[in-house]
Amino acid sequence: MANSGFEYVRHFEHHDAIPPSNWIVVRIDGRGFSKLCKKYSFSKPNDQRALDLMNAAATEVVRSLVDIVLAYGQSDEYSFIFHESATMFERRAAKLATTVATAFTAEYCLQWPTFFPEQQLSRPFPTFDGRCVAYPKRKILRDYLAWRQADCHINNLYNTVFWNLVLKGEMDGKAAEEALKGTLAADKNEILWSRFEVNYNNEPAIWRKGTVVYRAYDAEEGGTRQSGDVEGQRSSGGKGLGGGVSEGAKGGSKSQLEKERKRKQKARIAVEHVDIIGDGFWEARPYVLAGKRGHVEE
Repeated sequence: MANSGFEYVRHFEHHDAIPPSNWIVVRIDGRGFSKLCKKYSFSKPNDQRALDLMNAAATEVVRSLVDIVLAYGQSDEYSFIFHESATMFERRAAKLATTVATAFTAEYCLQWPTFFPEQQLSRPFPTFDGRCVAYPKRKILRDYLAWRQADCHINNLYNTVFWNLVLKGEMDGKAAEEALKGTLAADKNEILWSRFEVNYNNEPAIWRKGTVVYRAYDAEEGGTRQSGDVEGQRSSGGKGLGGGVSEGAKGGSKSQLEKERKRKQKARIAVEHVDIIGDGFWEARPYVLAGKRGHVEE
């Protein structure tokens, strides 16, 4: 870029790079989705088409951004996990958040006709905002994901009881809220079973547990090699959603880095509705959160 007398304005830009060796979470949320749900008459308490659309959009974002190792979604939100060694966009928080949010929004709108063929999108179109948070340890990252899945369960149980009271119990919204005030999970389960013969544990897993999207290396299931890194791997903030490969990356040749990038691109994108609070998911797939040399550390 040519120098000019106006270039001083660049000094007002804020340097917002996430520190190295931190896991990066970009969480996107739908903007004004309560109005959108009413506008397109989403089913209550869950609209399967809407959830499937969210998952389809998330799958394409994970496929496009190879530094993402896992994503977790529920309702109108999704959390995308960038590996601690990721260097896409030089780990700049604003660029990571806006890239994920805009890519997700584009996929959501583009794939809308597939899931809602009889309802054409109109203004205001669905949009998603994004925030970027750094977590210094795998344990804290695990706790974050556990928090989001626990939130999914709590919200879905409440909504399931609420909408049964409204749709089947013929209560208005205010009366249903009053009936649920101060109730515990056991109370809500009792209401569902005694009044509506609904066993909450038999509700679809996608509603109760949300959705996990990750790169599955089937030949390595149960092994120690990880999906997000090779020794000394670095990816650059080059053009394109997937970024590039840094030619001068330390600890790895260009051919090694390119091989690993292609390996990620060819990996199967798994979409599952499973528990991620306990250890079972992670013990069966240690490569998801493994670091250099394939180690999984706290």
